[in-house]
Amino acid sequence: MWNKNRITELLGIEYPIMQGPFGGGLSTVELTTTVSNLGGLGGFGAYTLSPQEIYDIHKEILSKTDKPYNLNLWVNDHDIIDEEYTKKQYEKAVETFKPYFNLLNTEIPAPPSSFESRFQNQLQVVFDIKPKVFSFMFGLLDVNIIEDLHKQGTIVFGNATTLDEAIALEKLGVDVIVASGFESGGHRPSFLDKSELSTTGTFVLIQLIKDKVKTPVVAAGGIANGRGIAGAFTLGAEAVQIGTAFLATEESGALPIHKEFLFSDAARSTTLSRAYTGRLGRGITTKITRDVLAATDKTLPFPLQTTFMGALRKAALEQQKNDFVFFWSGQIAPLLKHKKASILMKSLIEEASELLNK
Repeated sequence: MWNKNRITELLGIEYPIMQGPFGGGLSTVELTTTVSNLGGLGGFGAYTLSPQEIYDIHKEILSKTDKPYNLNLWVNDHDIIDEEYTKKQYEKAVETFKPYFNLLNTEIPAPPSSFESRFQNQLQVVFDIKPKVFSFMFGLLDVNIIEDLHKQGTIVFGNATTLDEAIALEKLGVDVIVASGFESGGHRPSFLDKSELSTTGTFVLIQLIKDKVKTPVVAAGGIANGRGIAGAFTLGAEAVQIGTAFLATEESGALPIHKEFLFSDAARSTTLSRAYTGRLGRGITTKITRDVLAATDKTLPFPLQTTFMGALRKAALEQQKNDFVFFWSGQIAPLLKHKKASILMKSLIEEASELLNK
């Protein structure tokens, strides 16, 4: 049976299908629990949340499912070097993006206030609530932290965008490695090299990792149906993590216009860009991402660029000028069919079972 392997046994789930743990308000309790209750592993991205908010979300999830879910945090949650560097980057960002603010008749925001890393306080919550599954991105944890998580019964996932990152995660002692291909929507969680140099495709990445690493591998990126699951399993993955297809469902926290775009012809073209957050991420191609393709040296450090572009995004949404909004999306979006998470989940299970149980 395709759905019985090391990962399903480790997690105690029925199907090795995982929902991507979206950050920035895109995860919801309803989506997370729907996937978990149907035998998969729901996910909740918490990197923007306060410790109290994480406590509250965890409590609400437990009230709606007795199944495991994946709580996700970012080890490195900012790219700020110092005040002087930030000041110089602000000046560059103003020069680069001023024409777009002018087109929307919107004032350019003042220089952003300082940002304090949340990660250490968030990590303490993980030790307090003891989730069944904890995943981390954008870096490595101390080996002692991994050991302490294991002692409390938490299964640990690490995210890799390259073979070298996967090897580093295995040495650290994670239980599962999520292989994040460049087809994926959202941020590229690279940590050993620049994101622009860490753009291996999912199906190549699975094979590279399986050749060198013994830790179970999850395929993430470019998968939205049973064919994608079957392909990933044929190449050695023992689970898949699906993002864009679940992001497009009614249960996700994405704006209605975002979901509309995911099902539109616009989703045929996606771009990797730093223009909107300061970190490289994939979304539907817009005028800004065409004009400022990489913007590597023209943006504020993450997450200050997110705040800087927030006023532009707000004005664009209000004026319905959606070509100025960056909607996260993976390359697989043109194949999306289902708008309800439960129907999508059942379809994934049925299609994969038909192809893999022959």
